[in-house]
Amino acid sequence: MTWLADYLGPEGFAAMRLSIWVSLWATALSLPLALWVAHLLVRKRFWGRELLNIAVHLPLVLPPVVTGYLLLVTFGRRAPVGQFLEDTFGLLLAFRWTGAALAAAIMGFPLMVRAIRLALENVDPKLEEAAATLGASRWRIYVTVTLPLMLPGVIAGAVLAFAKAIGEFGATITFVSNIPGQTQTLPSAIYAMLQIPGEEPQAFRLVIVSTAIAVIALVASELLARRAANRGGS
Repeated sequence: MTWLADYLGPEGFAAMRLSIWVSLWATALSLPLALWVAHLLVRKRFWGRELLNIAVHLPLVLPPVVTGYLLLVTFGRRAPVGQFLEDTFGLLLAFRWTGAALAAAIMGFPLMVRAIRLALENVDPKLEEAAATLGASRWRIYVTVTLPLMLPGVIAGAVLAFAKAIGEFGATITFVSNIPGQTQTLPSAIYAMLQIPGEEPQAFRLVIVSTAIAVIALVASELLARRAANRGGS
């Protein structure tokens, strides 16, 4: 990785590492909740279901700056939730990389839920019913029947959320600012370099790296989804 560090420079390389780290955390933390929410939206009928659906997809239509502002007034150090997390768990979100992970997770969450929801809708309930007649519990049915059948959609949703997290800018910079080495991700670093005369070549290098990461993520998603689908079919 030495050549990449030399190519990007210290600040750019740090921004790349932080972006990948934040995106991995955002994806990992979102996935269990996305599976549960998708299950609620597809298999359950309850009061407020449409409200939940709207809330899940709201980050897609809200300006990212608005999402970042709402995060700031909710999880800031002086906000009730933010103060509770700091006093109880010592967890700081505003102006920290942890806040960047939260912002990225929220922005990518609708894409993840949508992909998983579509996959779950295509699972034949009769297969689950057959497993139930054999005495399998709900949890075992979900793990051994439902989840393997919807695995391609889960993989696609996770990778889409990861790619979205890599490119997230508006909500992140509003919530955690643009602090080099602490909260400066790839989009923030590109934005900062474009404000400095003569830094356009360096910004272009980061654009190339950002594009490469996104392409690799999408190709990997396609290959893993096909492999999972072939294994499920067999």
